[in-house]
Amino acid sequence: MSAFSLSPQIVEIIGGVAAFLTTVSWMPQAIKTITTRQTRDISLWAQVLLFTGILLWLIYGIYIISWPLIGANIVTLFLVGTILTMKLKHG
Repeated sequence: MSAFSLSPQIVEIIGGVAAFLTTVSWMPQAIKTITTRQTRDISLWAQVLLFTGILLWLIYGIYIISWPLIGANIVTLFLVGTILTMKLKHG
């Protein structure tokens, strides 16, 4: 049993803020990769694993109908997918 409890609304706010922050954290890397086309220092395997993990989080979010998980993972999948595509295209 938890030492304290939070209302479902607070839990959703926490999830929404966490989803926003972790999603936005990928924007600078995606923008830099798109503008410079430099991907030499980006690990291909790390991007493949991350992309796969995000896809699975999206599936999980859809299954449990969690809008913070769904929204954040759609956007993050796009950002990481862009980086991965650039890595595959430009090495």
